[in-house]
Amino acid sequence: MNRLSQFLLRLTGQLTAELLVLVGAFSGSFLCFVLLTRLVFVAGPEQFDQAAFNAFDQLRIAMPGLTPWVLRLTFFGSALWFVAVALVLPAWLWWRKHRREAVELFAAIAGSALLNQLLKTTFGRVRPLTALIYQPGLSFPSGHAMIGLAMYGMLAWQLWRYRHHPVWAALLLLWAILIGLSRVYLHVHYATDVLAGFAAAVAWLILVRTTIRQRLGR
Repeated sequence: MNRLSQFLLRLTGQLTAELLVLVGAFSGSFLCFVLLTRLVFVAGPEQFDQAAFNAFDQLRIAMPGLTPWVLRLTFFGSALWFVAVALVLPAWLWWRKHRREAVELFAAIAGSALLNQLLKTTFGRVRPLTALIYQPGLSFPSGHAMIGLAMYGMLAWQLWRYRHHPVWAALLLLWAILIGLSRVYLHVHYATDVLAGFAAAVAWLILVRTTIRQRLGR
């Protein structure tokens, strides 16, 4: 009986700790997104966004050969890439009997893509006029940042949680962040667009994780 009580206490403590972390992360990311919307649409983000553009402009001047690599990098946050991954990788995971991972990944990509379009339509922010490449659509929040962090973040979570590969998980998160920053480098998004995309992605990932856990268990 004592062993059972100790086991239940440890389990309750772990669940409580994890729940607190999830609630804290969701609250923090949601608050960050709200503050960014206030900065962009009420206070005015011109100085912050221009400072970010200036920093990347200086980097581009100092390293003129960097732009072709940034263009390659930003492809891995494009709609074409997301559609391909959303169709192929979850199907492969399902075929390999990793059905939970398949559902998590598809929900992360498809859900964040739909939410991103809804948010862009709601806020209606126009893209920067100084873009180095043509990019249609609206600006806030960045789809590359939001969907990219949702997709690579979910893959990172799966590698860390199910496969115990923390290094690869960290590299995937870094990759997602670099993709988001590439949009500021190319002037197709403001820095506040990218930060808002990151914040929305974190909130969405927590919602997906919590919902699937409720449905499928741990």
